[in-house]
Amino acid sequence: MERIKELAELIERNVTVDGTSETCIPGLRFVRASHVSEPVYSVYEPSLCIVAQGTKLVMLGEETYQYDSASYLTASVHLPITGQVVVASPEEPYLCINLQLDMNQIFEVIQSSNQGISSDSTGRGLEITLINESLLEAVLRLIRLLETPKDIPVLAASIKREIIYRILQNDENNSLKHFALVGSQAQRIAKVIGVLNREFAQPLKVEDLAKEARMSASSFYQHFKEITGMSPIQYQKQLRLQEARRMLLTERLEAAEAAFQVGYESPSHFSREYSRMFGLPPMKDIQHLWERFE
Repeated sequence: MERIKELAELIERNVTVDGTSETCIPGLRFVRASHVSEPVYSVYEPSLCIVAQGTKLVMLGEETYQYDSASYLTASVHLPITGQVVVASPEEPYLCINLQLDMNQIFEVIQSSNQGISSDSTGRGLEITLINESLLEAVLRLIRLLETPKDIPVLAASIKREIIYRILQNDENNSLKHFALVGSQAQRIAKVIGVLNREFAQPLKVEDLAKEARMSASSFYQHFKEITGMSPIQYQKQLRLQEARRMLLTERLEAAEAAFQVGYESPSHFSREYSRMFGLPPMKDIQHLWERFE
Protein backbone atom coordinates (compact mmCIF):
# COMPACT_ATOMS: atom_id res chain seq x y z
CA MET A 1 0.00 0.00 0.00
CA GLU A 2 1.22 3.49 -0.84
CA ARG A 3 -0.06 4.83 2.46
CA ILE A 4 1.93 2.26 4.45
CA LYS A 5 5.03 3.29 2.52
CA GLU A 6 4.33 6.94 3.35
CA LEU A 7 3.81 6.02 7.02
CA ALA A 8 7.24 4.33 7.11
CA GLU A 9 8.84 7.38 5.48
CA LEU A 10 7.22 9.74 8.01
CA ILE A 11 8.45 7.65 10.94
CA GLU A 12 11.98 7.46 9.53
CA ARG A 13 11.93 11.23 8.99
CA ASN A 14 11.17 11.77 12.68
CA VAL A 15 13.18 8.92 14.26
CA THR A 16 16.81 8.10 13.44
CA VAL A 17 17.79 5.93 16.42
CA ASP A 18 16.37 2.70 17.79
CA GLY A 19 13.99 2.75 20.73
CA THR A 20 10.73 4.44 21.67
CA SER A 21 10.45 8.15 20.89
CA GLU A 22 7.82 10.52 22.23
CA THR A 23 6.41 13.14 19.85
CA CYS A 24 4.94 16.59 20.48
CA ILE A 25 1.48 15.14 19.75
CA PRO A 26 0.15 13.97 23.15
CA GLY A 27 -0.09 10.18 23.33
CA LEU A 28 1.74 9.51 20.04
CA ARG A 29 5.01 7.54 20.09
CA PHE A 30 7.23 6.03 17.43
CA VAL A 31 9.12 2.74 17.83
CA ARG A 32 12.17 1.78 15.77
CA ALA A 33 14.33 -1.36 15.85
CA SER A 34 17.17 -2.23 13.46
CA HIS A 35 17.46 -5.84 14.63
CA VAL A 36 15.29 -8.74 15.75
CA SER A 37 14.84 -8.35 19.51
CA GLU A 38 14.80 -10.63 22.50
CA PRO A 39 11.43 -10.86 24.30
CA VAL A 40 10.56 -7.57 26.02
CA TYR A 41 8.16 -7.56 28.99
CA SER A 42 5.87 -4.57 29.39
CA VAL A 43 2.31 -3.48 30.16
CA TYR A 44 0.23 -2.29 27.23
CA GLU A 45 -2.02 0.68 27.94
CA PRO A 46 -5.26 1.19 25.97
CA SER A 47 -3.73 2.00 22.61
CA LEU A 48 -3.53 1.57 18.85
CA CYS A 49 -0.35 0.07 17.36
CA ILE A 50 0.32 0.15 13.61
CA VAL A 51 3.43 -1.42 12.10
CA ALA A 52 4.70 0.39 8.99
CA GLN A 53 7.65 -1.96 8.41
CA GLY A 54 8.71 -5.28 9.94
CA THR A 55 6.79 -7.75 12.09
CA LYS A 56 6.07 -8.03 15.81
CA LEU A 57 5.03 -10.94 17.99
CA VAL A 58 2.99 -10.32 21.15
CA MET A 59 2.28 -12.94 23.82
CA LEU A 60 -0.65 -12.48 26.19
CA GLY A 61 -0.93 -15.27 28.73
CA GLU A 62 -0.65 -18.45 26.65
CA GLU A 63 -1.82 -16.79 23.42
CA THR A 64 0.40 -15.48 20.62
CA TYR A 65 -0.48 -12.63 18.27
CA GLN A 66 1.56 -11.57 15.24
CA TYR A 67 1.03 -8.42 13.22
CA ASP A 68 2.73 -6.47 10.46
CA SER A 69 1.85 -3.73 7.97
CA ALA A 70 -1.29 -5.60 6.85
CA SER A 71 -2.89 -5.41 10.30
CA TYR A 72 -2.99 -3.39 13.50
CA LEU A 73 -3.30 -4.06 17.21
CA THR A 74 -5.70 -2.47 19.68
CA ALA A 75 -5.39 -2.88 23.44
CA SER A 76 -8.53 -1.96 25.36
CA VAL A 77 -7.18 -2.33 28.92
CA HIS A 78 -3.82 -2.49 30.71
CA LEU A 79 -2.33 -5.87 29.81
CA PRO A 80 1.02 -7.38 30.85
CA ILE A 81 2.48 -8.74 27.61
CA THR A 82 5.68 -10.11 26.13
CA GLY A 83 6.63 -8.43 22.86
CA GLN A 84 9.30 -9.38 20.34
CA VAL A 85 10.32 -7.81 17.04
CA VAL A 86 10.75 -10.82 14.73
CA VAL A 87 11.38 -9.12 11.38
CA ALA A 88 13.82 -6.17 11.23
CA SER A 89 17.19 -5.26 9.70
CA PRO A 90 19.45 -2.19 9.47
CA GLU A 91 18.36 -1.79 5.84
CA GLU A 92 14.64 -2.15 6.66
CA PRO A 93 14.15 -1.43 10.39
CA TYR A 94 11.01 -2.25 12.29
CA LEU A 95 8.88 0.92 12.38
CA CYS A 96 5.71 1.31 14.41
CA ILE A 97 3.40 3.97 15.82
CA ASN A 98 1.72 3.72 19.20
CA LEU A 99 -1.23 6.00 19.93
CA GLN A 100 -2.78 6.01 23.41
CA LEU A 101 -6.57 5.75 23.41
CA ASP A 102 -8.83 7.72 25.76
CA MET A 103 -11.87 5.70 26.89
CA ASN A 104 -13.88 8.89 27.54
CA GLN A 105 -13.27 9.97 23.96
CA ILE A 106 -14.23 6.50 22.70
CA PHE A 107 -17.49 6.74 24.65
CA GLU A 108 -18.20 10.18 23.15
CA VAL A 109 -17.64 8.83 19.64
CA ILE A 110 -19.92 5.87 20.33
CA GLN A 111 -22.66 8.22 21.55
CA SER A 112 -22.35 10.70 18.69
CA SER A 113 -22.31 7.95 16.04
CA ASN A 114 -25.19 5.97 17.62
CA GLN A 115 -23.21 2.73 17.64
CA GLY A 116 -25.06 0.22 19.77
CA ILE A 117 -23.54 -2.61 21.78
CA SER A 118 -24.74 -4.97 24.50
CA SER A 119 -23.55 -4.00 27.98
CA ASP A 120 -23.49 -7.71 28.91
CA SER A 121 -20.77 -8.55 26.37
CA THR A 122 -17.06 -8.90 27.00
CA GLY A 123 -14.20 -9.80 24.72
CA ARG A 124 -10.44 -10.14 24.71
CA GLY A 125 -8.71 -6.90 25.66
CA LEU A 126 -6.27 -7.27 22.78
CA GLU A 127 -7.26 -7.61 19.13
CA ILE A 128 -5.48 -7.87 15.77
CA THR A 129 -7.51 -6.45 12.85
CA LEU A 130 -6.84 -6.07 9.13
CA ILE A 131 -5.96 -2.46 8.35
CA ASN A 132 -7.92 -0.33 5.89
CA GLU A 133 -7.30 2.82 3.85
CA SER A 134 -9.62 5.12 5.81
CA LEU A 135 -7.88 4.40 9.13
CA LEU A 136 -4.45 4.76 7.55
CA GLU A 137 -5.35 8.10 5.99
CA ALA A 138 -6.52 9.50 9.34
CA VAL A 139 -3.32 8.29 11.04
CA LEU A 140 -1.19 9.87 8.31
CA ARG A 141 -2.95 13.21 8.75
CA LEU A 142 -2.23 13.10 12.47
CA ILE A 143 1.48 12.38 11.92
CA ARG A 144 1.77 15.05 9.22
CA LEU A 145 0.91 17.60 11.91
CA LEU A 146 4.45 17.10 13.22
CA GLU A 147 5.57 19.14 10.19
CA THR A 148 3.37 22.07 11.30
CA PRO A 149 3.51 22.05 15.12
CA LYS A 150 1.35 25.18 15.42
CA ASP A 151 -1.58 23.15 14.05
CA ILE A 152 -1.33 20.42 16.70
CA PRO A 153 -3.33 22.17 19.49
CA VAL A 154 -6.16 22.95 17.04
CA LEU A 155 -6.37 19.81 14.87
CA ALA A 156 -4.90 16.83 16.76
CA ALA A 157 -7.93 16.15 18.98
CA SER A 158 -10.38 16.06 16.07
CA ILE A 159 -8.13 13.74 14.05
CA LYS A 160 -7.81 11.42 17.07
CA ARG A 161 -11.62 11.30 17.23
CA GLU A 162 -11.71 10.30 13.58
CA ILE A 163 -9.10 7.58 14.20
CA ILE A 164 -11.26 6.19 17.02
CA TYR A 165 -14.31 6.33 14.75
CA ARG A 166 -12.44 4.39 12.02
CA ILE A 167 -11.31 1.77 14.54
CA LEU A 168 -14.87 1.35 15.84
CA GLN A 169 -16.18 0.96 12.30
CA ASN A 170 -13.58 -1.71 11.61
CA ASP A 171 -13.85 -3.45 14.99
CA GLU A 172 -15.58 -6.76 14.18
CA ASN A 173 -15.53 -7.90 17.80
CA ASN A 174 -16.62 -4.54 19.26
CA SER A 175 -13.84 -4.89 21.83
CA LEU A 176 -13.21 -1.15 22.35
CA LYS A 177 -16.94 -0.48 22.61
CA HIS A 178 -17.32 -3.03 25.42
CA PHE A 179 -14.74 -1.28 27.58
CA ALA A 180 -15.96 2.27 26.96
CA LEU A 181 -19.56 1.73 28.09
CA VAL A 182 -20.05 2.83 31.70
CA GLY A 183 -21.57 0.03 33.77
CA SER A 184 -20.87 -2.71 31.23
CA GLN A 185 -19.29 -5.94 32.42
CA ALA A 186 -16.13 -5.17 30.45
CA GLN A 187 -15.91 -1.67 31.93
CA ARG A 188 -16.32 -3.06 35.46
CA ILE A 189 -13.52 -5.56 34.85
CA ALA A 190 -11.39 -2.71 33.43
CA LYS A 191 -11.94 -0.79 36.67
CA VAL A 192 -10.65 -3.76 38.68
CA ILE A 193 -7.67 -4.08 36.33
CA GLY A 194 -6.89 -0.47 37.20
CA VAL A 195 -6.94 -1.38 40.91
CA LEU A 196 -4.63 -4.34 40.29
CA ASN A 197 -2.16 -2.17 38.39
CA ARG A 198 -2.01 0.29 41.29
CA GLU A 199 -2.03 -2.22 44.14
CA PHE A 200 -0.35 -5.33 42.70
CA ALA A 201 1.95 -5.63 45.74
CA GLN A 202 -1.02 -6.11 48.09
CA PRO A 203 -2.44 -9.58 48.92
CA LEU A 204 -5.00 -10.63 46.33
CA LYS A 205 -8.47 -11.91 47.22
CA VAL A 206 -10.61 -12.75 44.22
CA GLU A 207 -13.74 -12.30 46.34
CA ASP A 208 -12.80 -8.68 47.08
CA LEU A 209 -12.07 -7.97 43.43
CA ALA A 210 -15.39 -9.55 42.43
CA LYS A 211 -17.18 -7.32 44.94
CA GLU A 212 -15.42 -4.29 43.42
CA ALA A 213 -16.72 -5.40 40.01
CA ARG A 214 -20.21 -6.05 41.44
CA MET A 215 -20.12 -9.68 40.26
CA SER A 216 -20.14 -13.11 41.80
CA ALA A 217 -16.67 -14.61 42.24
CA SER A 218 -17.26 -17.22 39.50
CA SER A 219 -18.64 -14.66 37.03
CA PHE A 220 -15.79 -12.25 37.75
CA TYR A 221 -13.16 -14.96 37.26
CA GLN A 222 -14.72 -16.03 33.95
CA HIS A 223 -14.95 -12.49 32.53
CA PHE A 224 -11.50 -11.51 33.80
CA LYS A 225 -9.91 -14.49 32.05
CA GLU A 226 -11.91 -13.82 28.88
CA ILE A 227 -10.59 -10.24 28.75
CA THR A 228 -6.97 -10.74 29.81
CA GLY A 229 -6.24 -14.31 28.75
CA MET A 230 -5.14 -15.15 32.31
CA SER A 231 -6.50 -15.53 35.82
CA PRO A 232 -6.37 -12.60 38.31
CA ILE A 233 -3.50 -14.33 40.17
CA GLN A 234 -1.53 -14.87 36.94
CA TYR A 235 -2.12 -11.24 35.99
CA GLN A 236 -0.89 -10.01 39.39
CA LYS A 237 2.14 -12.30 39.19
CA GLN A 238 3.20 -10.84 35.82
CA LEU A 239 2.85 -7.29 37.13
CA ARG A 240 4.88 -8.12 40.25
CA LEU A 241 7.68 -9.84 38.34
CA GLN A 242 7.91 -7.12 35.68
CA GLU A 243 8.14 -4.42 38.37
CA ALA A 244 10.72 -6.44 40.31
CA ARG A 245 12.84 -6.79 37.18
CA ARG A 246 12.63 -3.04 36.57
CA MET A 247 13.69 -2.32 40.16
CA LEU A 248 16.59 -4.76 39.99
CA LEU A 249 17.78 -3.21 36.75
CA THR A 250 17.34 0.50 37.48
CA GLU A 251 17.62 0.71 41.28
CA ARG A 252 20.16 -2.11 41.71
CA LEU A 253 18.35 -3.65 44.68
CA GLU A 254 19.12 -7.06 46.11
CA ALA A 255 16.75 -9.77 44.88
CA ALA A 256 15.22 -10.29 48.35
CA GLU A 257 14.49 -6.55 48.74
CA ALA A 258 12.82 -6.36 45.31
CA ALA A 259 10.80 -9.47 46.17
CA PHE A 260 9.44 -7.92 49.38
CA GLN A 261 8.68 -4.60 47.70
CA VAL A 262 6.48 -6.23 45.04
CA GLY A 263 4.63 -8.36 47.56
CA TYR A 264 6.49 -11.67 47.87
CA GLU A 265 6.98 -13.01 51.40
CA SER A 266 9.44 -15.71 50.37
CA PRO A 267 12.61 -14.81 48.40
CA SER A 268 12.97 -18.42 47.27
CA HIS A 269 9.40 -18.45 45.95
CA PHE A 270 10.12 -15.16 44.16
CA SER A 271 13.32 -16.57 42.64
CA ARG A 272 11.51 -19.67 41.31
CA GLU A 273 8.72 -17.64 39.70
CA TYR A 274 11.19 -15.09 38.33
CA SER A 275 13.28 -17.85 36.73
CA ARG A 276 10.16 -19.44 35.26
CA MET A 277 9.11 -16.16 33.61
CA PHE A 278 12.45 -14.69 32.51
CA GLY A 279 14.52 -17.86 32.04
CA LEU A 280 17.24 -17.03 34.59
CA PRO A 281 17.44 -16.42 38.38
CA PRO A 282 17.08 -12.71 39.27
CA MET A 283 20.72 -11.61 39.57
CA LYS A 284 21.94 -13.71 36.62
CA ASP A 285 19.16 -12.23 34.49
CA ILE A 286 20.06 -8.67 35.52
CA GLN A 287 23.75 -9.32 34.85
CA HIS A 288 22.81 -10.55 31.39
CA LEU A 289 20.76 -7.38 30.78
CA TRP A 290 23.59 -5.11 31.97
CA GLU A 291 25.99 -6.85 29.58
CA ARG A 292 23.58 -6.29 26.69
CA PHE A 293 23.30 -2.57 27.49
CA GLU A 294 27.07 -1.99 27.77
